[in-house]
Amino acid sequence: DGLKDGHGKPITYDRAYYVGEQDYYISKNEDGEYLSYETPGEDFADFLTAAATLTPSHVVFNGAVGALTGDKAMKANVGETVLIIHAQANRDTRPHLIGGTVTMSGAPDLSRMRRNPGLKPGSLPAVLQGRLSTRSGSRGSTPTS
Repeated sequence: DGLKDGHGKPITYDRAYYVGEQDYYISKNEDGEYLSYETPGEDFADFLTAAATLTPSHVVFNGAVGALTGDKAMKANVGETVLIIHAQANRDTRPHLIGGTVTMSGAPDLSRMRRNPGLKPGSLPAVLQGRLSTRSGSRGSTPTS
């Protein structure tokens, strides 16, 4: 049936991107070097200690360092409507988008949608939608609705 806006109309877009954000808690020794283990699960006690800090040792997008850069960057042409679906399961994270619309947690009604989002509540799935335009004197493109 597809994605729908707050009025029940299909959401249309020229390109869609999924951004999955994941954080990892890798234990270190007293010298700050990462630990390695012989078998899975052997690190469990050390992992719990590292995770209790709530400070990840690594944060990756789409499963690997560099997964959204260089040749793999999310690209669009000026004037295109881009749909970005973002998810983060473990922490409060807030992608910033200037212009466009954000739909939080699959909200079917307008009362839970916001225009011109600067952020979204963390740890909720969100759909970000915007159209790229350029501003005179700017270095990049800015999504607009």
